[in-house]
Amino acid sequence: MNILVAEDVKDIALLYKKVLEVRNHQVTVTSNGEDCLKCYHDVFQEMISSQMVRMQHFQVPFDVVLLDYKMPQINGMEVAKEILAVNSHQRIIFASAHVKETLEDSIKQLKQVVELLQKPFTINKLIDTIEDKFVYNELQKLNVDIDVVKAFIPTHQQITDLLERLRKIQKNNSNSSSSSFRFF
Repeated sequence: MNILVAEDVKDIALLYKKVLEVRNHQVTVTSNGEDCLKCYHDVFQEMISSQMVRMQHFQVPFDVVLLDYKMPQINGMEVAKEILAVNSHQRIIFASAHVKETLEDSIKQLKQVVELLQKPFTINKLIDTIEDKFVYNELQKLNVDIDVVKAFIPTHQQITDLLERLRKIQKNNSNSSSSSFRFF
């Protein structure tokens, strides 16, 4: 995955970078909101100019943007608003010690709920969230062949949509019969 991190505490940013790179992710770290936006816009413009964005398949410049909520210069919420204004498909995860405030602000200002990691959190929690471990575990419970799904290299939105649809199918099937089923 290609991950953009905005974290103003240098040691924490370095830890995120090292841990995620060990897991074969490409990580770009910025230390404030202004640099994060510049990096995002540069990569987004490069992607558009190189014809990587096609009408039938919209891509995002980063698989995940991990934002510290409270940062100097431009805070995480303002960064998220600007990113989502140019690319509403971008997956954003806030890392915040102020989860209630972050959640309330995301609903008011972004008009949507975003993913949140409450600081302090473990490295495993960071990895599990970024790599969608919970969603994949839920899909496995529905007898989905995870290797087949991962082979398609789905976006976060695609796998969460798949999970939601399969849950609806399972609910409908359990209402009509008790037989088991296997997807893929």
